[in-house]
Amino acid sequence: MDTPSPIGIFDSGYGGLTVMREIVLALPQYDYIYLGDNARTPYGTRSFETVYDYTLECVQYLFSQGCELVVLACNTASAKALRNIQQLDLPRLYPGPTPDSGPTRRVLGVIRPTAEVIGQYSASGHVGVLATKGTVTSESYLVEIGNFFPELTVTQEACPMWVPLIENGEHRFAGADYFVKQHIDRLLSRDPLIDTLLLACTHYPLLTNKIRAVLPTGITLLSQGPIVAASLVQYLARHPEFALSPAPMPINTQGHRRFLTTDSAHDFSRQASLFWGEAVEAQKVEL
Repeated sequence: MDTPSPIGIFDSGYGGLTVMREIVLALPQYDYIYLGDNARTPYGTRSFETVYDYTLECVQYLFSQGCELVVLACNTASAKALRNIQQLDLPRLYPGPTPDSGPTRRVLGVIRPTAEVIGQYSASGHVGVLATKGTVTSESYLVEIGNFFPELTVTQEACPMWVPLIENGEHRFAGADYFVKQHIDRLLSRDPLIDTLLLACTHYPLLTNKIRAVLPTGITLLSQGPIVAASLVQYLARHPEFALSPAPMPINTQGHRRFLTTDSAHDFSRQASLFWGEAVEAQKVEL
């Protein structure tokens, strides 16, 4: 396939742009459509049923825009909706030509790729997970990491103030230091042997410098973006039906990127630059 469909990237708001940025760096030749459901964010405090309904609606919108492969660049959506979408909805709504071929549309998340590799970073066998309340409550990381590294001790810490601080631009100021240190200290007091710390929310990379400033020496800090990007590269190699032709691409080939939001396009464009790293021009859509 020389011109595959665009890759869809979904998040409840802006945070997924930190994942998309890493995916684009790894696979710049692809076209991308980003959809932020800003009109209904945050997802972290909503029920499993509501998150599932919202996520499925947004995934189907991306399918309607020509995407055949969608990445849920949102930990809450990955925790609360991905399994049902993969196991129940895709086989029913988009069946393949044969039972063994799988559905003709695919949806991937951010939790499993991280769980598959996190044990490789820890020497002590103790890892910490910083996440939203919704992700922590779902226990998805405990389950997924346990599937791949049952010997690991995993300690979670919900950080409910971090996303509002970031989205209101307060993460750049000294006032955010208190909330960062509070949660890091609380997590490490519960397990002082932690040597690997995962930022299990796509907003949290914007706090990297403040987190590193209070982390003891020797603790590895992991962001999901590079891990998810590497996993997607491997997935496309295993599933060439969703990939570009393996023929050599011209140097500096770059695909087209569209940025969509369910809320104000002006507000999204203004805020998105914090996460994307450069100016963004978004379009408002009705689901």
